[in-house]
This record gives sequence, C-alpha cells and structure tokens, in this order.
Amino acid sequence: MTEQNTAETVPAAEAVPVAEAVPVAEAAVPAAAKPKDRRKLFAALRWTAAVLVFAAVGTGVTYGIARPERTDIPGLSTRDDGRWTYPALAKPALPAGAPLPEGPDNKAGTHYAPLTGLLLPAPEGARPDDGVRTDKDGAVSVDAFLEEYAPDGRAKLKEGLEYEGLRQIVGRGWTMPDGTRTHVYLLRFHAEGFVDAFRGCTVNMQLAGAPVLETDLSWKDVKTKQSSPERRIAGYAGGLSGNHVNLYREPEPAGGEEQTRLGCLQAGDVQGVIIQTRKSGVATVPFHQTVILQSQLLS
Repeated sequence: MTEQNTAETVPAAEAVPVAEAVPVAEAAVPAAAKPKDRRKLFAALRWTAAVLVFAAVGTGVTYGIARPERTDIPGLSTRDDGRWTYPALAKPALPAGAPLPEGPDNKAGTHYAPLTGLLLPAPEGARPDDGVRTDKDGAVSVDAFLEEYAPDGRAKLKEGLEYEGLRQIVGRGWTMPDGTRTHVYLLRFHAEGFVDAFRGCTVNMQLAGAPVLETDLSWKDVKTKQSSPERRIAGYAGGLSGNHVNLYREPEPAGGEEQTRLGCLQAGDVQGVIIQTRKSGVATVPFHQTVILQSQLLS
C-alpha cells in the first residue's frame, strides 16, 4: 500500500474518537438514575463507543485495501498499455486415454486434441479477417498458407512441407479496430523431428510484403519477467510454457508504412506461426500477449 493510500485511511479511523464519545455518553445519563443503574448505563455506553470506534477503524482499513491502484497489486494490473481482452481460454477435451502433450508418458509431445481447438480465439472487438482462407472446418490448404510468403520462396517451402511430414494446417484471422491484422496458423506434423526441419519460421524467411526481418530484442525482457510467478506480466494469464518461442520483426517503417511481426512457436508435433501487420508499426504489447496465450494453449 502506498503512503498516499495509507494516509487516506486516517480520517476514517478517527471519525469517532473515544475522547469525544465519552462526554456524549455522560450527557445522556438521566439525573434521577440510581448509582447501580448508572454503572450499568455507563458500561453499556462505553461498549457502544468502543464498538463505534472499532467499526470506524475497520472501515478505514477496508477502504485502504480497496483504494490502492490495481497496478500495485500483483495479478491485478490494469494499465492501459494496449493489451487486448481475450475470452477465457479453455483447452479442448482429449480423447479417452490420450496423454497430455507435455506429460511424462508423451515424450514425443504429440497433441491428441483437435487442432482447431488449440487455436487462440479472437479478442474482444475483433472482426474476422478473410486473409486467412479456411474451409468450414477451419482447415487451411498448403497453397493458402504459402500466400503469407514471398512468391519466390513458395515452391521450395511447398516441397519441404510435402516431404517433411505435414499432416494438417488450421488457421484463424482477425482485424482489430486500430487496423492490426493477426493471422494465426498451427501446423501439425507426424512427429516433433519434422517440426525441427520446418524452415518457414526463421529470421531469414521472406514474408509477403516483409522481405527483411530482425530479431525482436524486446522479447528477451518479456521472457525474463514471465519466468517466475512473482514477476509475470499481469493480463498475460501466467507464464510461458517450455515451448520454443522466437519472435522477429520488420524494421520500423518510415512514413506510416505497414510493419510486420512474426512469432514462431514450436510445441512437440505442432508449429505455430503468428503474423501481425499494421500501418505505422505493430504494437509490442498485444503482439507479445498473443504469442504467450497461444503458447499456453499448446502446452
């Protein structure tokens, strides 16, 4: 509790001082009351005054706890730092007897849950973005996914996907009121080793409209803060899982041009690809928030 909030509780605690309550009690004693009755009356009035004082002090303490800025209390931060409001995350049910992706009996890290159920939902205020072309079941074709990349590199990537054990791609896209477009893809492979061979999510990868990428240096600080429960960034719903997460960004745009950020998440047999774009630059906080929440769904 800050000194300012502590100071605010003092007037409430002194609202009914004991020294002022006693004279009031004496003035209220009937002149004709007998000595024995007087003692009983004084005792009752003293208890009443004490109760009022404790009630006032209690009110002051409650007020003091309720008043601190929420940013001073771990887990209750509400700073307007641009983070988005996501619905409550819920992992899909596993088939009967299937192990968790990071369970001790699942060393391969296989995800047995429906892949669409592991996709991060869109935040509040978003509208669907048709840049992610899916069928009615949420599946994305290889050709539709490769439209995210520069045309010159698509053929090589497609060949790699055909021979590197790709099983399925699902995706979801949305656009926020500020113009930020988010495309989230999950690629499921036959095994974790095939994910390691995927070359479509590296700093050297040329995305459509973003031929040059660089490492997102601000991500290092986020990972450090997320490493322990005491230092987790509020609003991100907890810490990072043990997934391999790497973030890249297009250099700062000039003259209000569009910027792209790329998030790469590897979790067992699934590769996550998160692409955000926005004119005048992609905001750091919602991008990191999106990556962390998708990482948790895959863990």
